[in-house]
Amino acid sequence: MRRIPVEDAVGSVLCHDITEIIPGQRKGRAFKKGHVVSGEDVERLLHLGKEHLYVLNLENGLLHENEAAGRIAGAVAGKGLEPTEPSEGRINLQAQYHGLLQIDVDRLDRVNSIENVVLATVHTGQEVAPGRPVAGTRIVPLVIQEEAIRAVEDICAHGPLIEVLPFRQLRVGMVTTGSEIYKGRIKDKFGPVVRDKFERLGCSLTRQVLVSDDIAMTVSAIENLIAEGADMVVVTGGMSVDPDDLSPSAIGMAGGEVVSYGSPTFPGAMFMLAYKGEVPLVGLPGCVMYHQTSIFDLIIPRLVAGAPVTRRDIVRLGHGGFCAGCSPCRYPVCPFGKR
Repeated sequence: MRRIPVEDAVGSVLCHDITEIIPGQRKGRAFKKGHVVSGEDVERLLHLGKEHLYVLNLENGLLHENEAAGRIAGAVAGKGLEPTEPSEGRINLQAQYHGLLQIDVDRLDRVNSIENVVLATVHTGQEVAPGRPVAGTRIVPLVIQEEAIRAVEDICAHGPLIEVLPFRQLRVGMVTTGSEIYKGRIKDKFGPVVRDKFERLGCSLTRQVLVSDDIAMTVSAIENLIAEGADMVVVTGGMSVDPDDLSPSAIGMAGGEVVSYGSPTFPGAMFMLAYKGEVPLVGLPGCVMYHQTSIFDLIIPRLVAGAPVTRRDIVRLGHGGFCAGCSPCRYPVCPFGKR
């Protein structure tokens, strides 16, 4: 690296971005790597505090920050991600489509344990929209030994560290329990809420079946929806421990292999997840109807994306599973459901 007075740098090619900071207004790139310094640039460079510029003579085995960031991004990124152009040595990864963000946190820690390598992400397991930035990477110095970047590539050799699983267009059947609804005494308010939530995920609610507080009716409704081709069945109502709340028993009697009845989340403690073969059977507690964000938003997107949900996954929701009830709700830009 050679140090050159700015006045002598006219005609030189910048080997790194130069940042401009205007307090209270902006921080951004004033000059991009590769820019040829002109006589008109000298005064502005001096105003930015750059009395000298540095010209790199890269030796074998050294990588410039832009090339290093590009290789890191290429190594860690899987399907559904698009890198941005380098800016001040940093490259972001953006979601290409609506889906579920999956991050291997253990390998993320290993990458960040490599000296002078930085890779930051948002939390894993959340729904992301097209164009949303989900990660950023760069190296700390202007240049780095290539062996450090090779170490990143080795960590990612057997699969991507970050990817976006696309949401599947599932056919969802719904069983709504409750004698008061079945007999028309009150209007069902659960169905429209659940329908809207699934449609936002790209799924369709194929049929809603109203049943009384009767296990046999509920079991029959679940089985009929599966026979009709439902990819998922949700049961609403009857999820508490009251004697006449029979939905958990009905899900089990319909052949569901229970993953969990109960979740360490508020709202959403009385949630149930079971599988009958490949078909998830989901018991939705009443909070889904009147809370903007609940256990639905933490687990259902994973199921729609085809990600397996285990008992351990639900147990681990306890750390971060207490909703602060902010008004207005800012989810997913909040701690709810995140470790």
